[in-house]
Amino acid sequence: MNKTNKLAIPIDDGKCDHLFNMTLPQLSLLSTSNNTIDLSKLEGLTVFYFYPRMGRPDIETPAGWGDIPGASGCTPQTCSFKDQHEDFSRLEVDVYGVSTQASSYQKEAVDRLSLPFDILSDEDLNLTEMLNLPTFEVEGVILTKRVTLICQDSKIIKVFYPVYPPKENAQEVIVYIKNNLL
Repeated sequence: MNKTNKLAIPIDDGKCDHLFNMTLPQLSLLSTSNNTIDLSKLEGLTVFYFYPRMGRPDIETPAGWGDIPGASGCTPQTCSFKDQHEDFSRLEVDVYGVSTQASSYQKEAVDRLSLPFDILSDEDLNLTEMLNLPTFEVEGVILTKRVTLICQDSKIIKVFYPVYPPKENAQEVIVYIKNNLL
């Protein structure tokens, strides 16, 4: 574990190497605004940041959470995307967070953090399985490892994995877009 910021540092295990140039499947996910988003019909640039689970003030974090590489940092990562939202809007980039938590659970975080974008629920692991995303299990629950995708018209054109440190991910994505896609 890195003692400076107390986050276990993830390593690149190659489990996202296959994602580049994949097309998102014809699959609709429920958003926190109660809309369904058909991933295969997205136009323009879209960023999806997958994260394991958002903590809640009223629910205890699983034991040993901080010792799992890449597990901690979901709220700071989400807040970084919130803080950079105006930049993404100016660049005409849509942003979605994605987790395996139920949309009802995710809505608490959207409200508490005043998020200006939707979180998508992959509660049934359909997208996770279709894209063969890396996962881990905690307390009997399968969670997606932290991965960020940039898509152009539903085609994956950039993969960030592992994402570390999570709070710098949004800025990293903006820099990539400005330097490579505009």
